[in-house]
Amino acid sequence: MADSVIWVNEQLDPGGILYACIACCDEAQAQACHESFVANLTETQKQAGWQARLRTVSSWDEVPVNALKLSF
Repeated sequence: MADSVIWVNEQLDPGGILYACIACCDEAQAQACHESFVANLTETQKQAGWQARLRTVSSWDEVPVNALKLSF
C-alpha cells in the first residue's frame, strides 16, 4: 500500500489537541467529511481557534491512532 493516498480529516481545539479524526482512501468521501467538520464548528468555536483540517498521508501508520479508519 506504499502508493496509496489516505485522506485525514481532523478537528482540533484551540490548543492543537485532536478532538475528532476520520481517515479514508476515498477523496470524495473525505471532502464531504471535511465540509461537515467545517459546517459543524460554531462561530464561537471558530473565534476561539478551533480548526477543521484535511490532509493526506501515504501510510496508515501516519494516521492518528484514535482516528475512525474507513476502508473505502
